[in-house]
Amino acid sequence: MPSFDTVLEPNLVEVRNAVDQTAKEIGTRFDFKGSSARVELGDEEVTLFADSEFQIGQVMDILIAKLTKRSVDVRFIDKSAAIEKIGGDKVRQVLTVKSGVDSDTAKKIQTAIKQSKMKVQAAIQGDTVRVTGAKRDDLQAAMQLIKKTVPDAPVSFNNFRD
Repeated sequence: MPSFDTVLEPNLVEVRNAVDQTAKEIGTRFDFKGSSARVELGDEEVTLFADSEFQIGQVMDILIAKLTKRSVDVRFIDKSAAIEKIGGDKVRQVLTVKSGVDSDTAKKIQTAIKQSKMKVQAAIQGDTVRVTGAKRDDLQAAMQLIKKTVPDAPVSFNNFRD
């Protein structure tokens, strides 16, 4: 029976390269001279440090430009975290790198497929959603439906079996 997996996988090597390029640009720019602006990469998060909220915004703009240049979808970066004050007048913001389909998105995909009355089934398997069907055309239509249903996440499809 033909099937495919719906996944959310960023290219972590390119994310690391973009963070490194951002750190290099921060070190060479005149407007960051003498400031504590920097960017660090953790396991699944990118931490921005700066002297003010305005500088955090500038560091964020540089990071987004570098991610875009390295063809990493910026929807992988969750920018909803609040800017925290740390010692003195310094601030930081922790951005998470999304990977794996979260349970809310998986349920949204599953209900959209069920409501569409297509002859395919969706099953949530950990951080992926497996879609199976009898015909290849139905699976391709399901792919288009998933892309329309979840516009805020850069879903991709792999493990296509015939």
